Amino acid sequence: MAQVLIRQLDAQVVEALKARARVQGLSLEQSLRDLLTDTVRHGTDDLRDELARLRATTPAAGRHLDVAALIREDRDGR
Repeated sequence: MAQVLIRQLDAQVVEALKARARVQGLSLEQSLRDLLTDTVRHGTDDLRDELARLRATTPAAGRHLDVAALIREDRDGR
């Protein structure tokens, strides 16, 4: 088995990770091991799918957004 050492983590991050481990009833080491393993096995595709879902429900930004039409639509809906 390999080992990884992560330096210079923000203290608040470490405290949040410790709290997460306590809730899970695990040691910090086991909680992080599970988190990293799950992320590698499942996280990438799940995150990509979730971002695509959110993108599909969000109106286009910038020059493609017809603000006047949105205002009219809102006014007509009242």
